[in-house]
Amino acid sequence: MTHEKVALAFSGGLDTTVCVPLLEEEYGYDEVIGVTVDVGQPSEEFDEAHETAEALGLEHYVVDAQEEFADLCMDAVRANATYQGYPLGTALARPVIAKAILAVAEENDCTGIAHGCTGKGNDQLRFEAVWRDSDLEVIAPVRELGLTREWEQEYAAERDLPVEGGDGGAYSIDTNLWSRSVEGSELEEPSHVPSEDIYAWTSAPGSETQELTIEFEDGYPVALDGEELDSVTLIETLNDLAGDYGVGRTDVMEDRMLGLKVRENYEHPAATTLLNAHEALESLVLTQEERQFKNYIDQEWAEKGYQGLVDAPLVRALEGFIDETQERVTGSVTIRLEGGQARPVGRESPYAVYSAEAASFNTEDVIGGIEQNDATGVAKYHGFQQRLSNKVTEAANEGRTDWGGDDAE
Repeated sequence: MTHEKVALAFSGGLDTTVCVPLLEEEYGYDEVIGVTVDVGQPSEEFDEAHETAEALGLEHYVVDAQEEFADLCMDAVRANATYQGYPLGTALARPVIAKAILAVAEENDCTGIAHGCTGKGNDQLRFEAVWRDSDLEVIAPVRELGLTREWEQEYAAERDLPVEGGDGGAYSIDTNLWSRSVEGSELEEPSHVPSEDIYAWTSAPGSETQELTIEFEDGYPVALDGEELDSVTLIETLNDLAGDYGVGRTDVMEDRMLGLKVRENYEHPAATTLLNAHEALESLVLTQEERQFKNYIDQEWAEKGYQGLVDAPLVRALEGFIDETQERVTGSVTIRLEGGQARPVGRESPYAVYSAEAASFNTEDVIGGIEQNDATGVAKYHGFQQRLSNKVTEAANEGRTDWGGDDAE
């Protein structure tokens, strides 16, 4: 007889806990294994997952994917990746998590792979975009069985499942290296003003300031205040530093992929700081045309990132352009942390498309022999078509042809 085994994306929370017996009873699997992927969550989340798995008698795997996730976050920096005003965090973590779970499932000869996502959120799509490229059966018990949180709580109580009343708190919180999201409860009301207690990474903005310098090579942040740091350490350090100044809070009405509009609160101190610094350096080294076109490229990258499709052919094509531009995004940016902002106050690069002599009001002889008076002809032509159109329109409306053009009678 074939032994059917399924790998479950496991957090130890209510949804994934009730999925364990459901996968056996409703889907006929002989064995469920739980997989938790480390993308920078707090240690207590792993403790909860381990304790719950042990109480369930569940074989439990923990995969460290922090470096892989941090590398993807650095790619997001090069693409200035934000979605509707906030840095991508949860969205980027999901394909990393999905790949790690798939690898464990395949190593353990599983025939199925499952998650505890509902049918209303984005994560179901992000997980399954990765998994459906495999031969494994993809299962979503919460969505497929139409489960509600109340039903899950009653089911957990009846089966004496190891969950604390079926709820881990008033809010739904997702944390990784790059961001912390908070939703649910009274935050679902758009007019509700959140209290300070929803924040864990950021302090209320005050009047103190601090300056720090971030160094970039080929668009990647590589050092802080002269000290070279790996991506994980750099992110963790900036989360602490910038968070103390209230940097990286976002309260947004977010449009999900299924069309639902939801309210989300985010904390992302390091992400905000690095994105602001990167954009400041790009403004120094890229030409006007490159900056304008890269805005479009960046937006497309962010859209695919939000969808969890970071391995799409389009993304690889977009990154070809990004790679070309980032060859010159090397240098340093001074950031001032103050009042909830990470504000660029200085930037330097050997590739700066900037000449102080050319831009100065106090010099006449500049690059290429250009003089101030050379702009006179440009000034005469600037706006010519607009002025011409206004005159022609005015004359035509009055039935005149004497608007001053060459063909006037």
